[in-house]
This record gives sequence, C-alpha cells and structure tokens, in this order.
Amino acid sequence: MKLKKKTVNLTGNDGAIRIARNAHGIPEISAQTVPDLMRGLGWVHANDRQLQTLLTRILLQGRAAELLKADDALIEIDTYMRRMNFLPDAQEQIDALAPDTRCAMEAYVEGFNQWMAANRPVFEFRLLGYRRPEPYAVADCLRLGKVFGFLGLADVQAEMEKFIVQAVQNGIDEPRLRELFPYLTDDIDIELLKQVRLAQPLVPEAVAWRNRLPRFNASNNWVVAGRLTRSGFPILCGDPHLEVNRLPNVWQEIVMRLPGNTLLGVSIPGVPGLIIGRSSHLAWSATYSYMDMLDYRIERCREGEYYRRDGWKPFSVREETIKVKNRPDLKIRVYENENGLLEGDPDREGHYLALNWSGSRGCGARDFDTIIRMIDAPDVDTAMGLFRRVEAVSMNWVFADTRGNIGYQMSGRHFKRPRGISGLLPLPAWEEKYDSSGFNAPDDLPCVFNPPEGIIATANQDLNYLGRSNPINLCMGSYRADRVVQLLESHSGIDAAFMKDMHYDLYSLQAERLMKIITPLLPDTENGCILKSWDLRYPADSKGAMLFESVYRSVIDVVFGDQGFGRDVVGHIFSETSLFNDYYANFDRILEKPSSAWFDGRRREDLLRQGIEEGLDVKPKGYGQTRSVVLSHLLFGGQLPRFLGFDRGPVVLPGCRATIPQGQIFKHAGRLTTFSPGYRMIADMAVDEIHTNLLGGPSDRRFSRWYLSDLKNWYEGNYKVLQ
Repeated sequence: MKLKKKTVNLTGNDGAIRIARNAHGIPEISAQTVPDLMRGLGWVHANDRQLQTLLTRILLQGRAAELLKADDALIEIDTYMRRMNFLPDAQEQIDALAPDTRCAMEAYVEGFNQWMAANRPVFEFRLLGYRRPEPYAVADCLRLGKVFGFLGLADVQAEMEKFIVQAVQNGIDEPRLRELFPYLTDDIDIELLKQVRLAQPLVPEAVAWRNRLPRFNASNNWVVAGRLTRSGFPILCGDPHLEVNRLPNVWQEIVMRLPGNTLLGVSIPGVPGLIIGRSSHLAWSATYSYMDMLDYRIERCREGEYYRRDGWKPFSVREETIKVKNRPDLKIRVYENENGLLEGDPDREGHYLALNWSGSRGCGARDFDTIIRMIDAPDVDTAMGLFRRVEAVSMNWVFADTRGNIGYQMSGRHFKRPRGISGLLPLPAWEEKYDSSGFNAPDDLPCVFNPPEGIIATANQDLNYLGRSNPINLCMGSYRADRVVQLLESHSGIDAAFMKDMHYDLYSLQAERLMKIITPLLPDTENGCILKSWDLRYPADSKGAMLFESVYRSVIDVVFGDQGFGRDVVGHIFSETSLFNDYYANFDRILEKPSSAWFDGRRREDLLRQGIEEGLDVKPKGYGQTRSVVLSHLLFGGQLPRFLGFDRGPVVLPGCRATIPQGQIFKHAGRLTTFSPGYRMIADMAVDEIHTNLLGGPSDRRFSRWYLSDLKNWYEGNYKVLQ
C-alpha cells in the first residue's frame, strides 16, 4: 500500500491513523495520540522520501562503499564518518530518552519499517543492488539529529580555525591577524603554530558525497509583537538557507492533526517531529547560531604517544573495518584522547591537532525530548525552556504564541574556557591552564522574552550581547538582520503580504555601506556611471549588481591578496570554500577603516582605486547571467542525460551574501554549492495557518507529480496556505 490519490488508513495503538494528500500533494496525518502521529510520519517518510532517508543513513553509518558501490570517493567518505563516530554512546542516549519521547521515536521507526516491509525499495537502490535495507532504528534518528548540528555548521568553524594556523605558517603577522579576527584574545605562540602539521582535507569527490547530507548553512528568522501587526497578534517568519541546488529539498512539508491541535511546517526525513513550523498554540523557526562548539589542541606526538609534563601517554586506539563491495576490507586506526580526535599519525613524530566537539558524546537525547514536547508546548516561555536543553545542535530559535508572547533562545552547549581564551586558536595540550572546565550553563545562553521594541531578528549575526557566556567568536555580518529590522520599523500594520515582500527583498546594506567609500573614487567611464547609478539591489537584470560584485572581489584581491595572503589563496577561499561566504564581514570591517595594518603603509583610497580599476575592466551584463545553478538529483546528479528529468534547471538565484534572500554560489572542494532560502514560512498567530513555499516538492520520486510541484511558487514569490 502506497500513498497516491486515495486515503490510507493505518491501525495505531490508540486508534486509526488517517493519511491523505492535500491539493498541494503535502501529506496530512490525523491520529489520536502523539505516538500514533509519529507512526504515521515514519510511514510517510518511507513512502515519499525513502531514497533521501536511507541514503543519508548509509552515509552516516560509513557503509556507502559496502552497500552502494566500490568507489574511491565513497571509501573516503566512509573513512571520514567512521573516524568521526558521531554517535559513540548510542545505547546510553536511547536509555536517556524521556519515556514519552522514546515511545514516539519507536513508533516513528515502526511506521517507517511497516511501509518498507510491505513494499520494495525504490528503484535507485535496486539498480545499485541494495535490495534488503536493514530496519530503521531509533539510533539512526539520533545519529542524524547529531550530524545535522555538525556538517556545514560546526565544521565550518573548524575550517576557519585551521585557516588561521595556515595564515600564521605563511607569514601573516599578529597585528593583521588580530585586526581580521577581533575576538582573538589569546597570546599567539607563532613558533609553536608553525610546527603544526595540518591534516589534508577530503578529496573533492568525497566532499561531494558528504554534501548530499542535510546542511543548514545560514538562515533568517524574525518575529514581531502583536502591537505592530494588522491582526493584533504576533507574526513569525522563517526562511532557512540551505544547499538548494539539490533534489529533493532537505525539508518535507507536513500537516499533522491531533484532537485540538494542528501541526504545520517541515520535517526532516529520518527523524520524527516538526523542526520548523507551528502548532495551534505556538510557532517557531531556526537559524544557525555560529556558536563555537569546537576546541583544537596541539598534541606533541611520537611512537604512538602524546606528551604531558608527567611523561608520554598512549592514545586510545579504535580500529574500524570498512567493507568495500567486491573488494577486500580496509582497516583504519583512529587515535583519540581526552582532547578528542587526533588529525594525524602519532607514529610520525611531530605536532598535530586534536579536535574536540562539544556535542561528540553525552548528548542527543534531550534534543529529541524537545522536538517531541514541542508538539504540545502551550506558549513561548515553555518553548524557550525546552530549547535551552538542546545540546548537540546550536540554533537561534524565535517563537510566537497565541497569547501574544514573542521570544528568542539560543540552543547548544559550548566549552567553558579559561578567561582570555577565545577558542579560535589551537593551544598546547600539555599546558593544563588552557583546559576547559566543562560547559557553560544553559541559562547563560543568549535569549530574550517580549523585548520592549517588539521585534526579534536573527540572521547568523553576533548575539552575544543577549547572554552571559559569549558563545560566538566568528559569525556572519549583521547586514541581513539589520535590513529586516529596518523594514519592520519602517512599516505600521504589518501583515503577511508585507512579510512576503520582505522575503524577496533584494536591497543590500553591505553595498550601501561600501559604496559610500567606493562612489567618490569611481571614474566617469561607462561602467563607472552604471555603478554610480546602481540602486543597491540584486535583481537578475541588474548590471550595477554585477559590476559591484566584480569591484568588490577585485578590492579583496588587492587588499588581502597583494597585501597579505596572496591572490591565489584569496581566490581559493573565495571560490573553493565557504569561508569567505561565512565570514565576509571580517574583511568588510577592515575595508571601512581609514587605516589598517592590512594596507601595509599605503593609503586606503589608492588600494580601492586599484581594485575599482580592475573590477570595472569587464563587459557589463545582467547579474542573473552569472547566477544560474542546476538542481541536481541526490544520487544521480550530473550522471544522466538532462532530458530524463532527474536534474532540473538551470535556475537563477537572485540576491547576494548580504540580502535577506542570500543567493550565494561557490565551490566547496571542487563541487558547486549554494546558500539560499529553500523554504519560506509566515505564521500570523491570529489564524491557525501558515503561508509557505518550498524549492521542490513533497516527494523524492522523479516520476511523481509532486517531485517539483512547488518550484514555480518558490521562484515567483507565490505562497500556498496550509491550515
């Protein structure tokens, strides 16, 4: 039995479970209790998103080369996943689940497995010879929940911290480092950092496979109090930014009904619950917080041991066997100690980094307790208390309820570091004075309840000022959040229509600020005049936007390439990593200063003129001509003829790093990737409904009418109403 046009009825433990598609193809599940509702959700995920769910599980288990194909890239990603070991304490976390949560999660996997037992695996798996998937398990949900908080989020922080080490090793002096990274308060041991041997990154093909996993790159959310809205009730908006050039969308929209309570929003196939959305009482949305959840320590190694002042100590050695289809098994050795996972071979004498992630063990269960309890949470105060308990995933959560309350709460746990230690530099592991003392108290995390201004907006900016523990030392610029607040403060009687316009607003405050110093230096050439008259917006036909981006990139090359890293390094981090796309505001801050160590004694205006001259030496064209991407199938992307329809596009992504809808396009280890809103939601708490659009559709089945059923809405700015 499959969900097609007719209603499906399942037998739950507490009554009938009814599943049907609405006019948008979105599954609607009705049940009497939360466990039966989750049983229906598991069944739906197996029906609509089996490929996504099981492929994700295979990758996270480190079994892709065993179950899919003997491919070097899959062996590499298996090696990465086995080394990381994202759920080392699975049974402990299962045992730590609250009884109601465990019951709901067990019902979810039973629903998934019920569908699988009655139907064959999808044809993509059968083509690869994967014909007998193992039953889905609660541990699979827990592992996915934890990885969701690491890949594309915490690991980007790790990449930047290693980049700082590389900068030191390549001669970037202390004044320039401290200016570029203002939270860098530590003493810098230049000679020690130069001795560190950095591990090589994954090969590009392996990164491409890793990018098939859900990545929550950036995002916006905001909420306004009822006194500012037309309805008199709070309105909450969210648009999580993910890698959108993939099919299916990470999210699956869902409607779930209990007696007296309707849940509307998005789920993640493979885990129970509603991740972003609303109930009949409460709405919530998330952005990434940029909490620093990682600590690197420098280990001095020799003969398989690490140094401490009282002698040499043996590493804990974990042996992993990687099975490869039709090939001999591979065995790897993983070295760990109290500081985490060693990135190197301790049998080769030298200094290596050890990575410690605050979510590596001893957490995960509470995160799912929160997801399940949010179903019945009555108000914002309760929701803030629940998300304060979330540990492995650090997000900025905003809330609104039907009682008129709004609020914000950061989640996640971060190390309680000694005073003066920023967390940005790897420090010698043999010096105990640098050791962290557990984790900061959840009550010290940034939060706010019913602020007097009646507006809360988060867009990956620095929010340390709202808490006591300062969890952020690297973050995105505040341009998007500032623009959201600017628009909200400029309007009275805010309603859903106004919020829709905001979701598609293409004005850049970054460009506004930088053009103040660029405009006086522009020549009276054709291109110079186009840029002078630019309205600071990023629609697809804008030549001004295209020229600004060209000038901006050239200025970055001149100031940070010629005066520091070298243009080849700048080009690499700009085009082949996400580092610049995440931390561009650090560079902007220096460009806006009249003088800087990065100017190397030259006048800022002279550097800007050089960058302007180089940047304007192009043929102007519409911004959109530089912004198209193909929506690539999760498994077969780029491997099949386009006419078969697995891949779609090209699609032009409007916007830039600093507009409300980010339209970032870059390469990550050779693979094209994106930041852009994959889902948009508006919830006016006056009515029990949400307005949404989604890049994609409910199903991952290429030949389903629901494969890309919402793409047109997403692209044209139309919204459907779920209620």
